[in-house]
Amino acid sequence: MTRRKFTSNFKTKVVLKALKVRQTVKELAQKFEITPQQINTWKRDFLKEADTVFSKGEKSKKSEEEEKKDQLLKVIGELKVENDFLKNALR
Repeated sequence: MTRRKFTSNFKTKVVLKALKVRQTVKELAQKFEITPQQINTWKRDFLKEADTVFSKGEKSKKSEEEEKKDQLLKVIGELKVENDFLKNALR
């Protein structure tokens, strides 16, 4: 059995309906043919990241860290190439 993949639009739609509390999570799960636990997980993730929605132009800490990591890996790669070149030149 293959795993079903859901789009972010679908997840958002389900979470927003769950936040409206017009139907129970169990009813929503039956309606969308997913488990109540999945809805609760998406809801928790959605609420955890909600504060980033209104931050304009600010980069998240994760993306800044990833950017710095990428830059450092690039420098390491350049230094390795330079080091290997110099080793071969001295032989």
